[in-house]
Amino acid sequence: METERLILDGIRETDKADYFHNISHDRKVLETFVCRYTETPDDLDLSAYVTNPDMFAIRLKATGRLIGIILYFDKTDDSCEIGYGIGSDYWGRGYVTEAARQFIQYLFEEKGFRTVKASFFTGNDASRRVMEKCGMTYDHFSEKELTYLGVERDLTYYSIHQL
Repeated sequence: METERLILDGIRETDKADYFHNISHDRKVLETFVCRYTETPDDLDLSAYVTNPDMFAIRLKATGRLIGIILYFDKTDDSCEIGYGIGSDYWGRGYVTEAARQFIQYLFEEKGFRTVKASFFTGNDASRRVMEKCGMTYDHFSEKELTYLGVERDLTYYSIHQL
């Protein structure tokens, strides 16, 4: 999949350094995106991500380098949930919104889902704005749904339905 500035495609073993830098070793990202922290690139095993057909790299078209990931999960016959994370060096540039819009379109048109959901740690206004820019609307609030980094987290869910 392509957008004006991005390519969304499979994760490769050659993405290890970029994944490490932009996701699993970026503490700012790990405050908002559920992922295991890795201290060194040697601690990172990408094999499960490389073989996961539901997880995509977000790449800059200009360089081909992985700057983030986007995936879908919790699939039913007609709905799924998406999640995304992007390196903090790339925050505030509209990349996640661009990727998520394309990804939602792919899930509706290619995968046949009728509803796409997403959640964010309550208070993560940047992720909420991404969802709203993609046409998603508030769905529900879930108190203390997840314990992450030793903290009980509230999640706010948004969704979009194919017309």
